[in-house]
Amino acid sequence: MGAPEENDAALLRAVAAGDQAALARLYDRHAGWLQVRLTRRCPDPETVREVLQDTFVTVWRSAGAHRGGEAGGWLWTIAARRLVDALRARERAERYAPVPAPPAPSAEDCVLDGLDGLDGPGGVDGLEFGDVGTALGRLGPELREVLRATVVDGLTTREAATLLGIPEGTVKSRALRARRELRTALARLAGERGGPPRPLATPPSSPRRPLGGTA
Repeated sequence: MGAPEENDAALLRAVAAGDQAALARLYDRHAGWLQVRLTRRCPDPETVREVLQDTFVTVWRSAGAHRGGEAGGWLWTIAARRLVDALRARERAERYAPVPAPPAPSAEDCVLDGLDGLDGPGGVDGLEFGDVGTALGRLGPELREVLRATVVDGLTTREAATLLGIPEGTVKSRALRARRELRTALARLAGERGGPPRPLATPPSSPRRPLGGTA
């Protein structure tokens, strides 16, 4: 068992050097919250198990690509892309069977998921729920889904379309609409309390893409 001070960066360096025990410790530390987040987007437990396994196979092969610090955001980007791959494979196998849409997240869930590794150990200092969480709550569920896929999960337009089961053009139009409505909601909140909306702290290492990113 690793020493308490052993952080993600140290474990990943060990994994890159071929240390299987380090990979096991990394799995024990992160597999639980990764499984929870994957389950939110896919109701099939077998698919979730396969994606989780594929995620750590990818970690074993590419640990050297991690640039240091906590691994939460990096791991989730890998897991989200493996989920897209799994959904694509299932769609090909089932031909015309629809891909199940993920459940609509709550406003606070969107805010929390938007920060790298917040579901993992440690969290992020300086997070403020108030204005942004309230504004997100005023968006429709289909707009929050696009925000989650393109901003939170950092997926391309094509990947988000596969994950949500909608055309790429719909992803783009909803992303633009979501950005517009979010700005309007924040402006209204600022007017309601007589001041500018509080900013949402965002880590500089965030893997997220701008809204409406292309494939």
